[in-house]
Amino acid sequence: MKRRAQPPVEWITLGLLLATYALWAMGTTWIAAWSPLAGVLVTGLAIAQFSSLQHEALHGHPFRQRWLNEAAVFPALCLTVPYGRFRDTHLAHHHDPVLTDPYDDPESNYLDPAVWGRLAAPLRRLLMWNNTLLGRVLLGPLIGTFFWLRTEARLIAQGDRAVMRDWGLNLLGLVPVVWWLWLAPMSGWAYLAAAYLGHAILKIRTFLEHRAHELPRARTVIVEDRGPLALLFLNNNLHVVHHAHPQVPWYDLPALYRAQQAEFRRRNEDYVYRSYAEVAARHLIRAKDPVPHPIWPDAKAPVAEDLVSRA
Repeated sequence: MKRRAQPPVEWITLGLLLATYALWAMGTTWIAAWSPLAGVLVTGLAIAQFSSLQHEALHGHPFRQRWLNEAAVFPALCLTVPYGRFRDTHLAHHHDPVLTDPYDDPESNYLDPAVWGRLAAPLRRLLMWNNTLLGRVLLGPLIGTFFWLRTEARLIAQGDRAVMRDWGLNLLGLVPVVWWLWLAPMSGWAYLAAAYLGHAILKIRTFLEHRAHELPRARTVIVEDRGPLALLFLNNNLHVVHHAHPQVPWYDLPALYRAQQAEFRRRNEDYVYRSYAEVAARHLIRAKDPVPHPIWPDAKAPVAEDLVSRA
């Protein structure tokens, strides 16, 4: 399949971003005034969509200029994930040879078995429940945010200037959000619930994006879903396609997958689900895999004291 050259402005992505801002504004105002519950639901969907659009921005969309992309997604609608930190950790995650590595992959949910063995039993049970789809959706945002903020606080305490800069920018990005909510009928508690919902929806996508496998190319999933979740995730459910071609815009991923379906399935050793309904049927209350990395080589593990922060 011959890929299209990237235009100066990807109007499809820009239009979706503007529509997402409009949906967020409606959810926090008119819809929240009509029904607080409906306001939380709509705003949560908008926050999930916005996070997916931030993912597009860090990969160079909808503009060619990095500063324009970053300005377009500057408001901190997601509250606790500074865009700059999302950008840097996610791009580090795109180094496929370290996918699922408990130390080097910033998005890994696996732990070094040695670290796992030192955890208290209640924490181990919590992390095992977090490896079911239901647990990941209900508790995953709380667990992930706790360990994320703890790790970020330690980096700031250690004097990491890049992390401090990105959190400073996130505070600036919170200013228009707080100002808007100050005037809007949606309460602060309702917005926190919407943000939690947005993170919970995103956990459906990230739940099994990667698995432990000897071959790096076989660690990334394909979920052949074409429903509403595919739009919310901007076709990132075709995750192996995105990892193979990270600069391709979201709306070109399905055609690219169709054109090379056999090759992508060979590439990831048929790590494929037909839909998110199948994911739920198989893993709603059944763990997808263990928390300790199942093929972790003992000789590779450095001395580590805080790998729980990757959970």
